[in-house]
Amino acid sequence: MASARRRFVALGDSFTEGVGDWSPVLPNGVRGWADRVAERLAKTEKGWEYANLAVRSKRLRHIVADQLGPALAMEPDIVTLYAGGNDILDVGTDMDQLLAQYEDLVRQLAATGATLVLFTGYDVKVNPLLEPLKHRNWQYNERVRSLASEFDAVLVDYWCFDEYADRRMWDSDRLHMSKAGHKFLARMVLHHLGYPQSFKPREWEPPARRGAREWIAAQRAWLNDWVVPLIGRKIRGVTLGDHLMPRWPEPVKVPRKGGLRRYVEEHPEALDNTPDWVQ
Repeated sequence: MASARRRFVALGDSFTEGVGDWSPVLPNGVRGWADRVAERLAKTEKGWEYANLAVRSKRLRHIVADQLGPALAMEPDIVTLYAGGNDILDVGTDMDQLLAQYEDLVRQLAATGATLVLFTGYDVKVNPLLEPLKHRNWQYNERVRSLASEFDAVLVDYWCFDEYADRRMWDSDRLHMSKAGHKFLARMVLHHLGYPQSFKPREWEPPARRGAREWIAAQRAWLNDWVVPLIGRKIRGVTLGDHLMPRWPEPVKVPRKGGLRRYVEEHPEALDNTPDWVQ
């Protein structure tokens, strides 16, 4: 008897695309927690298909315009949403308007009958200059928790995960999770969904203490490598996601052995839309 088709669809921005969990053999040069969840689902039960519509730098309005329609058409069994983080970082964002649009998006996804997974945002310790944005993040998180309760969604309360206080859970830009961070989040998503998983938290030695010179050098490198280019893109009105396509725009059947890397080996055309600069 053929296995029943089941679909996992992920919507969002860089958080869900997988930025920080770098993998040159996969679309857009990343892997991420959602890929890892899809692979575990496929190993646990036959018939799982997976689509990931998330693209880095996208604002909530872009996710509504570009991802909602395709997601609804796929008739998902599980759908995940993290959206609005980039809007929170934009100076002119109207939070009331943003949260109203987020609620409407959640309402439409919940109406599909799929298991809906929502995420709070983490208070990333990046720089004191961004401390005023904490209030926005708290406001966003409270609305996410309220909507998760209202629509009976699965809440992954990312804000509460103490493990992310370790800087090794973050990529060098200090805004995106590292490979270890994505692995841990995949483990937590699977746990909240009630699926068995074998991901184990990484056991690290306590982080080495840095002297003043090392700290200053790290700050200088971060400013030069990440902050200055980010400001330049904002001045030019461009983002890193402007010329990227979703990594998995159509549902793919995830191989139970070898996962998505094996899928790409068998379907190299999956990399056709990945620009050279992200490979």
